[in-house]
Amino acid sequence: MSTVNQVDADALTDARRAEWERLDQLSRASLDGSGVDELIVRYRAASADLADLKTSVGESPQGAYLSTILVRARLRLTGASDNVLTLMGRFFARQLPAALYRLRWTTLAIAIAFVAMAVGFAAWISSDPALLAQLGTPDFLKQMAEEDITGYYTENPAAVFAGMVWTNNAWIAMQCVLFGITGFWPIYQIVINAQNVGYIGAIMAAHDRADILVLYLLPHGMLELTCIFVAAAGGLHLFWAWVAPGNRSRGEALGSEGRSLATVSIGLVFALFLAGLIEGFVTGWSLPWPVKIGIGAAALAVFLIYMLVIGGRAYRQGETGDLVEYEAGTPRLVAG
Repeated sequence: MSTVNQVDADALTDARRAEWERLDQLSRASLDGSGVDELIVRYRAASADLADLKTSVGESPQGAYLSTILVRARLRLTGASDNVLTLMGRFFARQLPAALYRLRWTTLAIAIAFVAMAVGFAAWISSDPALLAQLGTPDFLKQMAEEDITGYYTENPAAVFAGMVWTNNAWIAMQCVLFGITGFWPIYQIVINAQNVGYIGAIMAAHDRADILVLYLLPHGMLELTCIFVAAAGGLHLFWAWVAPGNRSRGEALGSEGRSLATVSIGLVFALFLAGLIEGFVTGWSLPWPVKIGIGAAALAVFLIYMLVIGGRAYRQGETGDLVEYEAGTPRLVAG
């Protein structure tokens, strides 16, 4: 029946009711292969019936009834997305820690390289008066060592300062993410920041205040620098997915790694916010140094437990940090 009028709508419903009810039963039942095939066939037939009804009589009680059955059948065929709370729970309990865990060795390598470069720059410059003199006049360097570097942490209200460092560090991390595919930019950011720390370390060491610098860097720097290392590691993983996609196409490899990196980026926003709070409200203020460093160490410990313990468990359960297939789409099948 290709067309019906208003009078024939009830007749169509009576003629097809058994088929629609069978479709409704299938959409609620546990199905084997033949059951799925029947569900698809009946779904297509019922869709055609609904199209006839809407074309001929528009909105009608019969059409609304059939639409309800078709919606249930379509959800059975395609699946339904989870609610927001379920998605958030899976994100923070599985996807994010697993994505962080995948970056663990690259993060460690970057951290070691960063410390080596920063210490190397500091030792090199502080041991050579000619190089040190290129950083400024003796009076300027003395003021930097005795006042400016430590005063930096208290010259602004704590809340304002925390917001400033959070946005600055987030911008550095974002650059590692956005330009990670180049392979060059994350390395450049690590080298530049290691140089800056080395320059400051050289100035402080030349004035016998290297210990003060370490005390001021440790509370917030442990977590803050770890986040930057993770961002750089993520950027390099994206670059490697482009260079060596394996048995996937480059588009598929970049898509998967890019989604995982987006997951990491969201997590780093929260971690860098915590580091900013520590830098704004702990580092420069009148608390005993063991307390300050203990707060920073506790923050880093929480992050590492989340990354290595919770992330390791999620990773061993098959999580990668990418979206699930329902959200990302079915990947292309490959051999091997």
